[in-house]
Amino acid sequence: MSISPLVFTGVSKFSEDFQTIIDRATKIASLPATALQNQQKDLVQQKLLVTNLSTSVGTLSSAVEKLGEIASKKALAATSSDSSKVSASNINSSSPALYTITDITSIARQAAETSLTGYANAGSTPVSSTGTVKLKVGSQEYDIDLSGGNSLTALRNSINALDAGVTASVLTTGTGSDPFYLSITADLPGATTLELRDDPSGANTNLLTALNQGANTEFKLNGVAVSKTTTLINDVVPGVTFTIKDTTDPGEQISVNVSSSRAALASAIGDFVNAYNSTREVINSQTGETAGLLSGDFLVRETRNQLQKVSGFVGTGGIESLAELGIEFNSSGQASFNETTFNGLSGSQLEDAFDFFGTTTTGFGGLSRSLSQISDPFLGLAKLQTDQYDAASKRISTQIDALSQRVTDMQKSIASRLQVMDALLSSLTSQQNLLAASIESLSFSTYGSKSS
Repeated sequence: MSISPLVFTGVSKFSEDFQTIIDRATKIASLPATALQNQQKDLVQQKLLVTNLSTSVGTLSSAVEKLGEIASKKALAATSSDSSKVSASNINSSSPALYTITDITSIARQAAETSLTGYANAGSTPVSSTGTVKLKVGSQEYDIDLSGGNSLTALRNSINALDAGVTASVLTTGTGSDPFYLSITADLPGATTLELRDDPSGANTNLLTALNQGANTEFKLNGVAVSKTTTLINDVVPGVTFTIKDTTDPGEQISVNVSSSRAALASAIGDFVNAYNSTREVINSQTGETAGLLSGDFLVRETRNQLQKVSGFVGTGGIESLAELGIEFNSSGQASFNETTFNGLSGSQLEDAFDFFGTTTTGFGGLSRSLSQISDPFLGLAKLQTDQYDAASKRISTQIDALSQRVTDMQKSIASRLQVMDALLSSLTSQQNLLAASIESLSFSTYGSKSS
């Protein structure tokens, strides 16, 4: 905060001089507070730099961990021969496999029926001949008493209050003498019996159409029949998820292949290279002749050490260095990805690459743990350092407030004393002017002229 000098209001001709005294005293007394304010600004900037560094290291840690995760699963990915009808993804499969999907005869959909006839008025035209109807949803049956209001609106409200897994609404065609219809839709997809019986103990008439009773997803997986209430199938093959989108033609086969994906590993390597270079740039901006406010900071040194461990990691198997995988470093330490080298790896070398990257806790992927010790948002070194900045900034704010109050008190004290001096000087000036006038008058009466 800036400390403004008090405005001195005096009556003597020295008022401007007194204002200058107050301004100068305030400026001198404010120097310690100004220095603290500058220090506080540096802390804010340092916190921002550390936060940016932490974010960059966190991205690198995630990229290294991702390589370990992909390697632990042998970069397995699921692909479909016809993704317009069946899409697939490998969530946690641990071994290659080939699946054949045939005979997709139906896709899961919700049951949705409307009333067979329309009604003249939604709020008054009777729906039930007896005032009693029975709603059937699958194997569940619900008796509905309409004696309190025998109309579409009352029936809709009664159905929605049942929590029966269906939603009722009143539709209107807007034309004809009977424009209002009841619509009932199941909340979830799947083959469901949906009926609304009037006079269930007597005529037992179904008031609804039977055109869309819903359907399950029906198909065969490797010749085995499967029936599911959804199009997302994630509980048939461990670790592999299928999404059934359309039916198949007779004799049509769709293959889902779970195999090691060189492209998936290459993509993860590319992300790692980008994250590494980004972190390296942040570190370089805080070192050397053009270093910023984090020059010499422990966190910068520790991050640089971790980067050296990453770039110099040595494997224990068939592949020992990042360079053998196409990850190269120039003379200034910048990383690049030579995809030609990577794509030239044989099948056995690709297996060695998986061993090199390890898992999220071992091999190259295990380095993510050391990086996360810097970037962890709760216990990381960067978080501890920013907390220290916050604590220091809070202490400085307290000191600035105290100094500001001290300067304010000083200003009031100086102004008070100067007011006394100003009043005294004003009085003396008045006396001086009076005396001068008296002398001049006496001189005129004695000599007939003004004194020279």
